[in-house]
Amino acid sequence: MNANATTAPSSGFRWMQLIFGVICMAMIANLQYGWTYFVGPMAKANSWDVASIQVAFSIFVALETWLTPLEGWIVDSLGPRGPKLMVAAGGIFVAIGWLLNAKATSLEALYLGAVVSGIGAGGIYATCVGNAVKWFPDRRGLAVGLTAAGFGAGAAVTVIPIQRMIASIGYADTFFWFALGQGAIIFVLAWFLRPPVAGEVPTGSAVKVLQSSTSSTPGQMLASPIFWLLYIMFVLVSASGLMVAAQIALIAKDYGVAQTVILFGASTLIVAGIIDNLANGGARPFFGWVSDQIGREYTMAIAFAAGGVAYWLLGTAGTTPWTFVICAALIFFTWGEIFSLFPSTCTDMFGPKYATTNTSLLYTAKGLSAFVVPLANILKSHTGNWHAVFIVAAIMNFIVVAMALFVVRPMRISISASENKAAVGHAHPAE
Repeated sequence: MNANATTAPSSGFRWMQLIFGVICMAMIANLQYGWTYFVGPMAKANSWDVASIQVAFSIFVALETWLTPLEGWIVDSLGPRGPKLMVAAGGIFVAIGWLLNAKATSLEALYLGAVVSGIGAGGIYATCVGNAVKWFPDRRGLAVGLTAAGFGAGAAVTVIPIQRMIASIGYADTFFWFALGQGAIIFVLAWFLRPPVAGEVPTGSAVKVLQSSTSSTPGQMLASPIFWLLYIMFVLVSASGLMVAAQIALIAKDYGVAQTVILFGASTLIVAGIIDNLANGGARPFFGWVSDQIGREYTMAIAFAAGGVAYWLLGTAGTTPWTFVICAALIFFTWGEIFSLFPSTCTDMFGPKYATTNTSLLYTAKGLSAFVVPLANILKSHTGNWHAVFIVAAIMNFIVVAMALFVVRPMRISISASENKAAVGHAHPAE
């Protein structure tokens, strides 16, 4: 690669790729984070049981998560056309999914809408994350953090419009118009997306963190012990955060602070919800940027150690309104970054060529971790309070800190040394 190749990204084209990906992610954020505003009106209008309606949400999350490896493999297999074709198809799917929701007169039709929108959202999520890690080897943590933040915080802009539209024209028409708007934006932007070609991204000399000089296929990655270590770490941190995220309203209620008015007429739970979302979204690019500067494992150690302390604090000092808000915010701030740190680390280890597939395989850990959440309720019922749950969550985070520093990092250093030695011994190292 010649010296001029390293200057190619300065044209700003790769930043446009990132921006388009972030916008596409923001356009699918409502499918998950805006859903809650439709549940009540749907239940009232159709006399459906809320629990039955929420089955649709579970279907959506399952398909949005578990199908990403297949969708990522399709993207990587199609080469330069992969991102645009997958995201364009995803835009059509998410539009059809919400159009089905708008017209659904039965729960079965609602579930079909969840299936279609889940498939579309998963394809868009996998593609945008995969494209980000490929275009930014030098700022991989920041790029994937911004992309993930688009999904995590993208719904914030439309929270008020959705609620106002539901109140004025009904939930069905709101589904209809958002389906057309979100789907159209995704479909148009899709045709601008593509992966980088040789010479369009910075060389290894511009990278501050450990990165493999070769690209592993999904099969090679799955055969690697270090991938499964990462997978276990992802499950532990994700599960600890989901245990709190899924129960935050119940915890506030049990602490007796949920309805306490603390700011401008808003209750503790409302203030906590707003701040938690900001913390969750902001953590992704922030810790991603930090990891680009000091390394993935050191950043994991800092974030997850702070997370472990945050869980302990919520269990011991979070029983007043403002301490509850602060401790919960710290938990979300030290949890949201998993969606930037783990895809970045995965691509550092296993290379960019199959990154869309490989990061998607790692992303399934989120789906697996969701099954741990009900155990929190069992533990709380057994002990009679939330303290034991927070202790377990803290321990899970501290275990991951130890794994990052004393297992994963030494293994990565050893692998990097072996690659360098092999490169010196071969005149033409493998691509």
